[in-house]
Amino acid sequence: MAEQAAPALDEVDRRILSELAADGRMSVTAVAEKVHISRAHAYSRISRLTSDGVLTKFTALIDPAKAGLKSSAYVTLKVRQHSWRELKETLQAIPEVHHIALVGGDFDVILLVRAKDNLDLRRVIFDKLQSMNGVLDTQTFLVFEDIDTR
Repeated sequence: MAEQAAPALDEVDRRILSELAADGRMSVTAVAEKVHISRAHAYSRISRLTSDGVLTKFTALIDPAKAGLKSSAYVTLKVRQHSWRELKETLQAIPEVHHIALVGGDFDVILLVRAKDNLDLRRVIFDKLQSMNGVLDTQTFLVFEDIDTR
């Protein structure tokens, strides 16, 4: 599958993205006012950014501890060569896996795993991740403090 070229973004696009990143519930009218463009122009820009795949989804930012996910860890995986596609689909189906990145370096994949407590985190790592076909090794880094910069 060929990589699609990134669409050219101008300063108005960047300002719209910045406003929506700060508040994904912001109305088109509010975005237009903040960026100093008409509502119709803001609507067409947001539609284009969405259809071009620049805006991929609108979501809420949740405090994991207040939502009952009091234990988090970054888990690295070393995987068997050519197993990424299958692993990616399996990892996406695990509710406790909140972020997946294919990386280069000493390991192949890094995951952000959130669980209700350490016992639940242990279950996810030992019973789900380490037992997956294609996973050769894991390493776990507990998160002591979580700061989201978005």
